[in-house]
Amino acid sequence: MKLSIIIVNYNVKHFLKQCLDSVKQAAESISYEIICIDNNSVDGSVKMITQEFPQVILVKNNKNLGFAKACNQGIKISNGEYILILNPDTVLENDSLSKPLQFMEANPKTGSLGVKMIDGSGKFLHESKRGLPTPAAAFYKMTGLSKLFYPSKTFGKYYLDHLDKNQVQKVHVLTGAYMLIRKTVLDKAGTFDEQFFMYGEDIDLSHRIIKAGYENVYFPETRIIHYKGESTKKESIKYVHSFYKAMLIFSEKHFTKKHNKILSFLLNSSIILSAFLAVVLRFFKRIIFPLLDFVILGLGLVFITQLWESLVTYSEGGSYPLVFYQIVIPIYVLVWISIIYLSGGYDKPYKHKKMIWAIVAGTMLILVFYSLLDESLRFSRSIILLGSFWALLSIIGLRWLYAQFGFTQFKNKILKRILIIGNTDETQRITALLSKDKNQIDFLAYVSPNEETLVHEKYIGSLKSLKEIVNFYNITELIFSSKDISFQLIFDQLTELESRAISFKIAPENSLSIIGSNSIMNTEDLFLTEIFTFSNITNIRIKRIFDLGCSILFILTLPIGLFLVNNTIGFLKNIFLVITNKKSWVGFHPQKDELFKLPSKKVGVLFITDGMKNFEVEEKLIEAINMSYAQNYHVLKDIQTIFAGYKQLGRW
Repeated sequence: MKLSIIIVNYNVKHFLKQCLDSVKQAAESISYEIICIDNNSVDGSVKMITQEFPQVILVKNNKNLGFAKACNQGIKISNGEYILILNPDTVLENDSLSKPLQFMEANPKTGSLGVKMIDGSGKFLHESKRGLPTPAAAFYKMTGLSKLFYPSKTFGKYYLDHLDKNQVQKVHVLTGAYMLIRKTVLDKAGTFDEQFFMYGEDIDLSHRIIKAGYENVYFPETRIIHYKGESTKKESIKYVHSFYKAMLIFSEKHFTKKHNKILSFLLNSSIILSAFLAVVLRFFKRIIFPLLDFVILGLGLVFITQLWESLVTYSEGGSYPLVFYQIVIPIYVLVWISIIYLSGGYDKPYKHKKMIWAIVAGTMLILVFYSLLDESLRFSRSIILLGSFWALLSIIGLRWLYAQFGFTQFKNKILKRILIIGNTDETQRITALLSKDKNQIDFLAYVSPNEETLVHEKYIGSLKSLKEIVNFYNITELIFSSKDISFQLIFDQLTELESRAISFKIAPENSLSIIGSNSIMNTEDLFLTEIFTFSNITNIRIKRIFDLGCSILFILTLPIGLFLVNNTIGFLKNIFLVITNKKSWVGFHPQKDELFKLPSKKVGVLFITDGMKNFEVEEKLIEAINMSYAQNYHVLKDIQTIFAGYKQLGRW
């Protein structure tokens, strides 16, 4: 056998399916096998592979072993003369297997080979070719000097910026997203070092391949799409810790004590600095808009108070007490901001209606508490009402201003101009998928993949005229049907339209997804028909408030609960676990085999099925009920379940 393709998968079912489809096209003339190592995915990946790709050799791990260990599992059972380590979030060009294999056959000194990688919008990914992460290279990258003096042979050592990205080059490091290796070289240099859990294992292996007397070659004569690329969320503390820990392991293995001390100091300093910046950046992103609202709303309320004070309440002299300005006004503002937050006023997409109801609800809440206060603390209902009008005008006005400055989350309508390229059946299917997108479509048209089907009246042109169509209609998004258009043609269009501000997406055959994200974690561009209202950020917040509210209620009515609930000790434990966010009062019924990834891993004290009479434990029925709960979640369902299963609240 010529080639063994090893793919490590973890909860990226839709990307994996597209990757396997592209492998089938690229490997038509090659004797090959695909070995997929699944690191305990819960998104239905295993079932998808079993049903749609029965030829794939599947290894199922019962926990996430990390990339290095999983790759070694695949290498151990492989039969190919060559091993290709391939990420599941990739798409191969039609010659992405044949050309590299031909090159390696003709160049026996080449131990491993990597190809030109582009992201989902056609942009070159710099990690396609890398240098050894020496202390100097690491310093230039971490301090930003590599970007400041790009391209530079001196400062750009980490990504070898001085080398032509379109020429075959000897490099020191290749990426594990696509790494073609001779099996005999692995026998000599060794497989992946399992000290590395995530990041760094490809650097280590690349270095050992060179030490074993072979070359690592960057081969840009073919390309792959790598969706994750440089768009990994590098502001996360988890990424910072994992990446720099990998660099420390590498430096301890391969550098002298002197160099290792220097690099260790740099890396440890970077871990602390990067972690601090990650926390600050995350906090800043979350607090900036509520903080601006607080300041504007507060200043406006102070102005209204002073105006009302001078014209009405104390027109003949006097003023409101200082406590009104220092305590009461900030409390009013906090109530409005809190209700706006809880109602999803800071979530995407922005809705005027949601904001209006939040301010109305906040005003009513303030008035209720106002009426309960001692008369000496009731300063003025008029200020509250005038403040609510100011809140409405200022908050909506600020969002309009944010939208003008390009903050898309505050645009009430994000209009898209979309072209779907495919045959009639597929374009209809893709259109149905697009109906799940909350953003409005300003223009939707269809392009025929060839001249023969152009006779159909719904097409505005053919693939041959795509560039002209895009320009004429000001298209912002292209969706390709991979059933009707080869990945090679998609790559060609990516290259030709790279300079334009267009979003590229691919709709895989027989899939419930449209993939077009540069980052696996960025679901804004990954539209699935399995859209769960359960996982809507507003509903997550409502469910959490419901859980906390129920917990407080159960504590206040504890004597009744201890009398009625079956397991009193379990009931007390559950209250503690729900308050600490380890459990929810109502959750999914456990399944043996999940067809889809449940939107919450949190265990429910009660199952949604506890509220159903004559329920029988049957897997297909459980699956259907869970799916319905996920897709049509409403807090009333949780309330009904609590009433129906009250005695089981001590379930343990």
